[in-house]
Amino acid sequence: MAPASGAVTARDWGIEEGYEDALGAWCPTPDETRAALVAAMRADGSEPEAAGGVLVLRQGRRLGVDGPAEVRLEDGTVLAVKHSLPADLPLGYHELRWPDGSHADTLIVTPGRCHLPAGLKAWGLAVQLYALRSAGSWGIGDLGDLRALGEWASADLGARVIVINPLHATTPVLPQEPSPYRPSSRRYLNPLCLRVEDAPGAAEARLDLDGLAAAGRALSGERRIDRDAVFRLKMEALARLWQRFAGDPGFDRYRAEQGQELTEFATFCALAEQHGAGWRRWPAEHRRPEAPAVARFAADRAERIGFHAWLQWLLDGQLARAAASLRLIQDLPVGFDPEGADAWAWQDLLALDATVGAPPDEYNTRGQDWGLPPFVPHRLRAAAYRPVVQTLRAMLRHAGGLRIDHVMGLFRLFWIPRGASPAAGTYVRYPAEELLGIIALESQRARALVVGEDLGTVDRKARARLVARGVLSYRLLWFEAHPRRYPARSLAAVTTHDLPTVAGLWSGADLRAQRTLGLEPNERGWQRIRGALAAAGGLGPAARSPDAVVAAYRLLARAPSAIVTATLEDMLGVEERPNMPAATGAQWPNWCLALPAPLEDIQRAAAAQEVAQVLRARQGARMP
Repeated sequence: MAPASGAVTARDWGIEEGYEDALGAWCPTPDETRAALVAAMRADGSEPEAAGGVLVLRQGRRLGVDGPAEVRLEDGTVLAVKHSLPADLPLGYHELRWPDGSHADTLIVTPGRCHLPAGLKAWGLAVQLYALRSAGSWGIGDLGDLRALGEWASADLGARVIVINPLHATTPVLPQEPSPYRPSSRRYLNPLCLRVEDAPGAAEARLDLDGLAAAGRALSGERRIDRDAVFRLKMEALARLWQRFAGDPGFDRYRAEQGQELTEFATFCALAEQHGAGWRRWPAEHRRPEAPAVARFAADRAERIGFHAWLQWLLDGQLARAAASLRLIQDLPVGFDPEGADAWAWQDLLALDATVGAPPDEYNTRGQDWGLPPFVPHRLRAAAYRPVVQTLRAMLRHAGGLRIDHVMGLFRLFWIPRGASPAAGTYVRYPAEELLGIIALESQRARALVVGEDLGTVDRKARARLVARGVLSYRLLWFEAHPRRYPARSLAAVTTHDLPTVAGLWSGADLRAQRTLGLEPNERGWQRIRGALAAAGGLGPAARSPDAVVAAYRLLARAPSAIVTATLEDMLGVEERPNMPAATGAQWPNWCLALPAPLEDIQRAAAAQEVAQVLRARQGARMP
């Protein structure tokens, strides 16, 4: 039965009527899916456009207003307006007020494009930091290792960028979450990344820490990373240093600057230590950050909350030092843990009875459910996109770039009702132009370039809109075998953490692993990619994996892309991919495999030097 005239439908809330899958078949949205997603949105029947309160305006354009009003700029200046907003409003987050006092809108004035250095032509490394261990590591790669890698890559290899996996905070309980793409918070960092010896007071407390340090370094004897063991050792060591900490004006300034956001995050960490993971199972009085009982808890546990704030200050300083040698490109996951700090803080803006993922395709025939809660589009907009702004600012604080994982999520996300399979999901639309405007504003303020991971099913119009906003495309040799055809405004790579390494593809080890795990790999597709590499790279039947690695990067070097990157896994001939989608942690060591050689050996590896030489030859002048 058709909806009554004027009735609000599921499509009005952004729920698509269906979608075209990777093979071109139309998949209609089931009625039960529509109903479940409307319920998950907690849609109240009013028009979604009414839940506004925000205007995103490109600088230089005029916007008519209904009657006289005033604009209060970020700096406190008040401008009177009559019939239209002036075209020369400064970039930033302002407030549009109406004289009758009825309401005030957030007015976001954005540049037309993201920051992009002129003449950019660079190469760099793509690094899973947890996997990069040195002689000084406590069983896991840390920010000290990242600093050393950056200094070596810049000085000896001529690299100009490093793309790193997400370094976001996990909930500070056991077991530790291994996936960097399922963080507790995207605004704060993981204490496992800390180099304990670089913390204030560590040199004076060396005798007190020697036993913990020896135990930590011993963990590097195993290739599989034991995050729980690392967590126990590092948290004990850091707690001892906190007890010795006499204060620092820099720490005081950091806490004042971060304000309520940091206090709220640190309070969540302290609550999780008391109640365990899963805030929705906590006592009711602690389930909401604004609850009076949470304020009382924070007052009673001020010392522990100070400890968690101090950890973030240490991380902030160590990340700043690690980013000093070359341009650091951070990685923004598509979401966060539904039981983590960001979900606790923003629970009213989330659809906690839905998750996001991907529909079935030719490489993941079962589809994917990432287990991450989506923002409800109209609720996010009504909150003036505060979570988006806070997250972007946090990630660009010490970065020269940002890679947005699954960038098509700015346009639409694949929602799956709780308990359903990915095949029962459908797409939900988002206000892409407004989100892109905010990204452009934060990019320009941080002077950081933006890369959009636009792989998989990509709408051509959406990709054109990204290009128009100055967002670099993301191109892979595995999917597009002719690098000379890549757009200049792109970041090019051979593979990603979710796909086979060159050695894994060439040797067949990756396909064998997928067969053993029962993952139904697309064997014909992967053999086609291998054949394309052999043909384009001039590889004969007797070619070995090291030959295939060099051939792959010689092909990649032909790309006119602004940036090309090489993975350390490929440089070392690693056959295992970092993450095997659709495999459980019991089946495959997802996000838990260290590189087979320490940083000191990598710096002497002939293969790393050879790949670097291939890519260094195609870059231009020093990048600003």
